[in-house]
Amino acid sequence: MTEQLFLIAHIAGRGVAIDSTQVDSVVDIGTVTPVPCAPPHIRGLAALRSRVVTVIDTHAALGLVPATETATRAVITVIDGHHYAVLVDSLEDVAPFVATPLASGVRLDAGWRTAGCGEIERDGRPVLAIDLAALTRGAAPSLIEH
Repeated sequence: MTEQLFLIAHIAGRGVAIDSTQVDSVVDIGTVTPVPCAPPHIRGLAALRSRVVTVIDTHAALGLVPATETATRAVITVIDGHHYAVLVDSLEDVAPFVATPLASGVRLDAGWRTAGCGEIERDGRPVLAIDLAALTRGAAPSLIEH
């Protein structure tokens, strides 16, 4: 198995691994302008380096209760030519890991099940690898926790 670079981030108190091929950049997001009638996982739009990006509220995209603090760190990803800023609680580092499919029997709650695409082992513990494209689509209504 070949090592790949992963960005280690935290979302909703959980460490996650993001394949570096999905990462365009990491930024601090400034003012976010809400978009009327947008789905709940779309926080709004923000200006970033002379371009407009769609800001994704990861908590809402995962079907979780909204965060009490407003995240300002984001991972920029490009999907089908569109730029998205996926909000994260915090970022750690980029490091090489071997990705494996999720172990059979692993139970994931709510949107984690949709976003999870594998796992890596970090310091002897499994870390969920997530797909940023899944977060841009948001949670299915049946996955939303109340």
